[in-house]
Amino acid sequence: MDEFIGNQKAIHIFENLSPYFQGLGDPIRQQIISLLIDKESMNVTQIAEHIPMSRPTVSHHLKILRQAGLIKVQKKGTEMFYRLEFDEAIALMKQLVHFVEEECKY
Repeated sequence: MDEFIGNQKAIHIFENLSPYFQGLGDPIRQQIISLLIDKESMNVTQIAEHIPMSRPTVSHHLKILRQAGLIKVQKKGTEMFYRLEFDEAIALMKQLVHFVEEECKY
């Protein structure tokens, strides 16, 4: 592949991954993701029980994760439940790994 085209493709993949990297860039958000890996869904109170921060702070981190496209929210009654939504992020990561494997051989 032409070097310029390869660089453009890599830049495009990284630009698409940027929101996910930003969402995962904080240790508290990483901890929330780790909690949700083991659960189908959790509400703010359940998450806050495992995170040494106030509910409003946990809610703020959940908002960032939602904006990054890493979690989805579902309302059940009066409660909001959060679950992982990794499909698009995983697909982009796979593209990046494939690109690196194919284009960066030594």
